[in-house]
Amino acid sequence: MTAFGKSLSFTETAIPGLLLAELPVHGDSRGWFKENWQREKMVAAGLPDFAPVQNNISFNDAVGTTRGIHAEPWDKWVSVATGRIFGAWVDLREGETFGAVFTAEIDPSRAVFVPRGVGNAYQTLEADTAYAYLVNDHWSPDAEYSFLNLADETAAIAWPIPLTDVEISAKDLAHPRLAEVTPIPPKKTLVLGANGQLGRALREAFGDGQRFEYAGREELDLADPDLPSARRWRDYDTIVNAAAYTAVDLAETAEGRADAWAGNVAGVAALARVAAENGITLVHVSSDYVFDGTKDGAYSEADAVRPLGVYGQTKAAGDAIVGTVPRHYIIRTSWVIGEGKNFVRTMASLAERGIDPSVVDDQFGRLTFTADIASAIDHLLATRPPYGIYNVTNDGPAQSWAEIAKKVFEGVGSDADRVSGVSTESYFASATGPVAPRPKNSILDLSKLRSTGFSPRQVDEALAEYLAE
Repeated sequence: MTAFGKSLSFTETAIPGLLLAELPVHGDSRGWFKENWQREKMVAAGLPDFAPVQNNISFNDAVGTTRGIHAEPWDKWVSVATGRIFGAWVDLREGETFGAVFTAEIDPSRAVFVPRGVGNAYQTLEADTAYAYLVNDHWSPDAEYSFLNLADETAAIAWPIPLTDVEISAKDLAHPRLAEVTPIPPKKTLVLGANGQLGRALREAFGDGQRFEYAGREELDLADPDLPSARRWRDYDTIVNAAAYTAVDLAETAEGRADAWAGNVAGVAALARVAAENGITLVHVSSDYVFDGTKDGAYSEADAVRPLGVYGQTKAAGDAIVGTVPRHYIIRTSWVIGEGKNFVRTMASLAERGIDPSVVDDQFGRLTFTADIASAIDHLLATRPPYGIYNVTNDGPAQSWAEIAKKVFEGVGSDADRVSGVSTESYFASATGPVAPRPKNSILDLSKLRSTGFSPRQVDEALAEYLAE
């Protein structure tokens, strides 16, 4: 019997993410009315904003019709338009709650949100029952499914009508027992730019488990017009974009300008579209070059961007695009140091070869080691603070490039006085090619990152460890 006059509410169950909903139903002498799906009200009341794309209805003539147990790689909103069912759900996802069971009677005044990977089954308790479900992906033969036998002894579902007395398909009767079920794996994380400095640090942080995929440009080109179909994107929870065009001086040439806009803007736009359309969290790495460096003090995430050169302009444009993705983290960083060619390695090499360098002393900022960027990204994805921009550098006092060079010389056992300071203008005075303008102040405020519970390493400590390695 449909219950009238309920308030909209959601109750958690023994299966994580599986929610039992009580729905307001309004009735009179003519019948009844309900809002079976109302995004704004339901999200405000606690339902995940799961973005359904398809609505299906299964009509069942007889009492006792039994279907399931099927687990698909998408979320479901299950309800009844007419009639009544006994619903049974079994967690078939990898993890500690694999095999957990929840059952409930569902009539038009109740519904259930079924998260991806939870097996779904029902038995009709009234004739002419119309069972409806919204899903947030289109059916695909390439998707990963799992099934459980309705009579599984471990789940031990207390069906109201014995399975020997009801209508069941031969296919459902042949499904495996729980011990033989292949669990639904969690959604995957894809790291782009996997062969670069940050990409290698992310591989070190995340590891090589099945949850993570790594792709260089050869494996996934963002300029490919077939990008929307290059993966079954609904199987991904997160994309970390560590790929970028970073040749700041070359970007000032005609060819470099085109390449910078193609890589940092057009490619990012294509990726952002994929993320937005598939409910993916997009992590995008940005740069201090989006600022002009004239601020007196550290730049916060709220400061307006004012890029000086082409590279900075393309990074600022990319940030604006990523900011339109509902689930995004923009990691704004500076002076990145990792594996491969970089400033610290160059200074250490000069020290060891007996070369005394002149180094710029009027640009100030902090080094950011790729291991610390990777750790910060891992932290944000694990804790899921509010989406938006987060400054990520190592901590400690701001330093000039010349001061850092002196510390590198000291760190490898050389005399720091061998390093001479020079202005940016003097340093590039003899350059034969185009030179991109650099921000004089690249100091980024870390307060917002610290508020999430992450404490960046002190820059001098990180530099010493890097040199020791």
